[in-house]
Amino acid sequence: MRERGREGERERERERERERERERERERERERERERERERERERERERERERER
Repeated sequence: MRERGREGERERERERERERERERERERERERERERERERERERERERERERER
């Protein structure tokens, strides 16, 4: 009986581990999203610069 309890404990532990892994994955995804956002911002900035040039 106690053996099954420890098995369930390890199972929950692995579950939490996968949860943290998914969390880090979402975090990296948001980071890349912000990076692309800054890139587009710089692009618009250069566009405005060229407009002023003319």
